[in-house]
Amino acid sequence: MIYDQDSYLLPFKGKIDERAARFAALKKKLSVKGSLSKGINNHLYYGLHRLSNGDWVIREWAPNATKIYLVGDFNNWKRSEAFAFKPVGQGNWELVLDQMFLSHGTLYKLFIEWPGGGGERIPAYVTRAVQDPETKAFCAQVWDPGKPYKWRRKRPEKAAFPLIYECHIGMSGEKEGVATFEEFRKDVLPKIESLGYNTIQIMALQEHPYYGSFGYQVSNFFALSSRFGTPEEFKHLVDDAHAKGIAVVMDVVHSHSVDNEVEGLGRFDGHEDLYFYKGDAGRHPAWGSRCFDYGKDEVKFFLLSNLKFWMDEYRLDGFRFDGVTSMIYWNHGLGRDFCDYEPYFDAGVDENALDYLALANMLVHELNPQAITIAEEVSGLAGLAAPLKEGGIGFDFRMSMGVADHWIKWIKTLSDEQWDMGEMWWELTTKRADEKTISYAECHDQAMVGDKTIIFRLMDAEMYTAMNKTSQSLVVDRGIALHKMIRLITLATAGNGYLNFMGNEFGHPEWIDFPREGNGWSYKYARRQWSLAEPEYLRYKYLRDFDRDMIHLAGKESLLSEAPQALVIDQEKKILIFRRKNCIFAANFNPTQSFGDYGISAPGGSYRLVLDTDEAEYDGFSRLKKGELHTSVPQKCPNGPQEFNDTLFLYLPARTMLVLEKVR
Repeated sequence: MIYDQDSYLLPFKGKIDERAARFAALKKKLSVKGSLSKGINNHLYYGLHRLSNGDWVIREWAPNATKIYLVGDFNNWKRSEAFAFKPVGQGNWELVLDQMFLSHGTLYKLFIEWPGGGGERIPAYVTRAVQDPETKAFCAQVWDPGKPYKWRRKRPEKAAFPLIYECHIGMSGEKEGVATFEEFRKDVLPKIESLGYNTIQIMALQEHPYYGSFGYQVSNFFALSSRFGTPEEFKHLVDDAHAKGIAVVMDVVHSHSVDNEVEGLGRFDGHEDLYFYKGDAGRHPAWGSRCFDYGKDEVKFFLLSNLKFWMDEYRLDGFRFDGVTSMIYWNHGLGRDFCDYEPYFDAGVDENALDYLALANMLVHELNPQAITIAEEVSGLAGLAAPLKEGGIGFDFRMSMGVADHWIKWIKTLSDEQWDMGEMWWELTTKRADEKTISYAECHDQAMVGDKTIIFRLMDAEMYTAMNKTSQSLVVDRGIALHKMIRLITLATAGNGYLNFMGNEFGHPEWIDFPREGNGWSYKYARRQWSLAEPEYLRYKYLRDFDRDMIHLAGKESLLSEAPQALVIDQEKKILIFRRKNCIFAANFNPTQSFGDYGISAPGGSYRLVLDTDEAEYDGFSRLKKGELHTSVPQKCPNGPQEFNDTLFLYLPARTMLVLEKVR
């Protein structure tokens, strides 16, 4: 159990054991014949479905409703008894329709009446919703194209060490506008394959009324966002990714729901708390959204069925769960410090949410043992990414969010001379022994308006004037050098996986600003300028090429399969050197000083220089010979711990990081 590995958890042994027992009891309660996945099938019952005779049936859960009608373009949006649902018990309603009334493309909604009121609603389990280009209103749409998509490729084998390319379909195109699944499949997927990433994490797949929410204000949880294309086109994208050996992970939002009533689940049957907590607990004070009542079995079935639907229908390889901190604390993690373990076990924890997350992990891994689950969580909840059998919540990985925060702090508040090598090593490598983590220097968060990407923090205005190869700029030279070093050392010290946001590998020059009233509804900053990374005369190409070679090296060497081991932490000279797998990583963060014949204690043998941030092909100064061979000598090392009997002497240029592979 996790408290056997961490003595600081022993005071909470009773709580950890209680949670584990509760998770097991809930699984038993929701399972059918011992299988959780057999018991989770709400999506096959609710919503619109074809019957074996070709007719239609639609069902809805609305216990406060007094009447439900189906309205649409097939009946001029008028309520009539011919299209009235019948109550079938336990708050469920059902309507069976002759096949003549509905066909592929038909638009429809529900009109739900309740004591004292009523209104149009979109079915909770709708799998297709479309937006009217004029009114911007959403409608449910019958999606029955005839021939089902024929899958051609098997899912790839599980990536033990995910190298994740985080992406957003709509902003993945270069032209101003909303890119499509087809454009992404044809234009962007080959770029990701070339870069060497083995996993894509796709944002904003669930339907959301406001494009500028980045997909985090979900209205229709089972509906693939229609603004990017059709279900078949998305399946083709997933199929092509699998053909390239790339897993597809969905950024799933189960942490909250948009407050909208007509498009979403708000006051669905007149009740404020059908899917959500009552009162203040059901409203997120910072996001203006609704918070699910994870204690209700109906809500657990809704969300668990949602996961099963996405895995079955679109063959997804896992999920990154957004906003886990908001889910697991009644105050959503706002205004509270997490300096010790007490907040992880006190009354501030929503135990219902932990129940749901544990069940979600059980279900995903039962459906596909090769699938992965990732938690975005900032409080450091102990056991979140530990196995369920050891008293954890069962996530495969957690995002190592503190790494990106520390890069921002170091770049923003300290001069280069003030960077502390010991602190850097500690923050990059310190992780719980019972958890797997995914590190990143920056994700989409740092690219949003109101924040800055690493490249912008390093260069600011000079990025607009000196990214031409002929320009002379010490600021840009520094930015280019540190951009590569920061990425390489983040990947090389990562726990079990690494993530990069789309375009950041080549230092995309613009922030992300989705169309909104404040920018005149412009798409100028909601796109990716891939063409900047093509010309030889611009510096972006060299950053992209470095990222490509770095990612390929990590995959080839299986770097993340062994923990890093520090060799030298030299604060005076700003040098940090460590071993990982078959490689030695040597970083000189000194802004002005290079060091010749710098000795490090290393296993005896010969080492070849396989990656050098200072190479001319990566827009460096080529102060070292490409592919140079270094051989250790049998003498004690003058720097760092003398762990080995041999010393390896290296030339370490200023602001450069080297990777040397042991060849014999």
